[in-house]
Amino acid sequence: MDVSAYKTFALEKIGVEFNNIELLITAFTHRSYLNEHKKTVLEHNERLEFLGDAVLELVVTEYLYGNFKDPEGILTNWRSALVRTESIGAAAAKFEFEPLLRLSRGEKRGTDRARAQILANSFEAVVGALYLDQGYDAAKAFITKAILSTFDGILASGSWMDPKSHLQELAQSQDGATPQYKVMGEEGPDHDKLFTVGVYVNGELRGQGNGPSKQAGQQKAAEAALVYYQTKA
Repeated sequence: MDVSAYKTFALEKIGVEFNNIELLITAFTHRSYLNEHKKTVLEHNERLEFLGDAVLELVVTEYLYGNFKDPEGILTNWRSALVRTESIGAAAAKFEFEPLLRLSRGEKRGTDRARAQILANSFEAVVGALYLDQGYDAAKAFITKAILSTFDGILASGSWMDPKSHLQELAQSQDGATPQYKVMGEEGPDHDKLFTVGVYVNGELRGQGNGPSKQAGQQKAAEAALVYYQTKA
């Protein structure tokens, strides 16, 4: 990818002109790419990711603390929803990070889940690069545009809640009943069990999921049931 592409990205998507464009290029450089280009590429994005993660959490925490009077537990759940992999990966996709990613040939053929994680990591790395090159206020402005702008939608959807808590709220409000979880099956040796759990509302199966523990299976079942209620709405 030509350097000009990164300069254009910085101007059009972030709204700044980087003083050191190499910082931004490094933010898009996955460890696997470095392994294939050891003679020409000296650094991957993990250190920038480490820095950007801290800046992102500080900006989000500052925003929530300054704008809401809710208890610590609620603020923590809101923050988790804003900075989780799915949220920042979606922001990276929206801002068209993917064409700029520098990946090995193998990583380019990776799973959707692996790609989502790479996008999330690159978002944090870009925040780190922006902080180093332009300062805290520039990083804050980008995070506000890319992440904090989604907060109203997260509140409205209830996606910040634990899946089981969210499901219970929906089931009680729409069906007047509390979800009941039942183990539908288990397989594998004791040290490597896989549980299949179903969640029922008024005796009707609303979702099922698998997990290495009953609790994990319940969480997956609740997530599946939430899809049912969202479709129903």
